[in-house]
Amino acid sequence: MAVKYPELQKLGVQVLAMSTDSRFSHKIWHEEELSKMVPGGIPYPMLSDAGGKIGQMYGVYDEAAGVDIRGRLLIDPDGIIQAMEVLTPAVGRNVSELFRQVQAFMHVRATKGAEVMPSGWQPGRDTLKVGPHLVGKVWTVWTTDQAF
Repeated sequence: MAVKYPELQKLGVQVLAMSTDSRFSHKIWHEEELSKMVPGGIPYPMLSDAGGKIGQMYGVYDEAAGVDIRGRLLIDPDGIIQAMEVLTPAVGRNVSELFRQVQAFMHVRATKGAEVMPSGWQPGRDTLKVGPHLVGKVWTVWTTDQAF
């Protein structure tokens, strides 16, 4: 995420990282590991959710383990969760999928919901124009514009 942060900024995305670790643990982790993986380290805020209260609000707090589960939330400018991905610690997130989703949600927002994305949509591909004309015909766009 940190490597792609400048590209996210160009899209107007604000990134926040959060875990149940203390800010002191974040500082050590940043200095001893992250800064060696990413030149200059993590360029966005790392927040501490000690006690998991924020994680509980979003349904990602594992009370038995005392940690927030690995994941990401896409929250729109109105504060509404548009997408949520929760993964076990053994599987990392896909930044390319994050970009695809951000661009899709931004397009839907810009068209005020008049255009939506078919399954497997990629930026630059056709969107679906919402309306009665689309009923029973989604497959025509989906099959002509998909790379299998």
